[in-house]
Amino acid sequence: MGFVKNLNQERIVFAITIAIFALASLALPGFFSANNLVSVVRSVSVLGILALGMSVIIIGRGIDLSMVSIMAMSVACYLQMLGSGVSEGGALAFALAGVICIGLINGFLVAYAEVPAIFVTLASASFVFGFVRSQLISTDSVPVPAGHWVEILGSLRFGDVPIEVFIFAGLSFAAFLFLRYSKWGRYVYYAGDNPEAARNAGMPVRPMMVLRYVLSALIAFVAGILTAASLHSINTRIVNSSLLYDIVLVAVIGGIGLSGGKGGVRNVLFGAALIGIMLNAMTIIDISLLYQNLIKSAILLGAIIVDGLLNPRDEQTAQQGDI
Repeated sequence: MGFVKNLNQERIVFAITIAIFALASLALPGFFSANNLVSVVRSVSVLGILALGMSVIIIGRGIDLSMVSIMAMSVACYLQMLGSGVSEGGALAFALAGVICIGLINGFLVAYAEVPAIFVTLASASFVFGFVRSQLISTDSVPVPAGHWVEILGSLRFGDVPIEVFIFAGLSFAAFLFLRYSKWGRYVYYAGDNPEAARNAGMPVRPMMVLRYVLSALIAFVAGILTAASLHSINTRIVNSSLLYDIVLVAVIGGIGLSGGKGGVRNVLFGAALIGIMLNAMTIIDISLLYQNLIKSAILLGAIIVDGLLNPRDEQTAQQGDI
């Protein structure tokens, strides 16, 4: 057990990523081509952005199961309003207000009502999807209006690299600065490591928790915009896909401790790189989506078991029931 505790999950994931990359480069035709490598990075950009938001929540000892629902439904509502003739400013303001409102409700219920985060965000995800789909949009797939800035955004390239890659890099850097150098970022770690001690020390644990859920919702909206820009539409059926599990998989396999207070942006980058390379390799091999999901599920289960060994939950976490 002492050997297990001394293992560094980050180094293990990095080594596995390098090994899979080298093996795929040698064994799979076309994997090491420039176009395919750009495709790998692009494919994990939106997933990585969502994992950044999820990681900030998990580090603070929480979880947000509403991210995919917020991502899809807020952007679908925004595009639907544009298609119905609502002004750009009005549609964007309404969508952002809704996103912030959901984040505030999630944060308030978790922080002040002390409802376990897994139940709050699961319920809000279901509510957001059902309300928007039944009351605000008319179809499952909502297109981007022709010539709109979202459509133009999807076609932007810098040196043949899609814009979402640079946005992912920029958000990763911003998250790094926030967590590492800002006072509020340090509060995230303190609250995740020992919320009672942080509260006794005078830290604004509850307001900080609300802020994290608002940030998570805003990051989900950005990811939705990039998804719509890439596909020229947003399909609300993505809410029922495996994307949410992929987000958690990237965070956990990268080394973000579910017990809170551990991890950072580097863990997200390592997790995203591993999952991106693995999924691309399975696609080239032509493994069916069913078996890809099975493999990802097994990896997620294994990552949770390893996390439990490397980052054991303390008694307070077990009583709180946040995860």
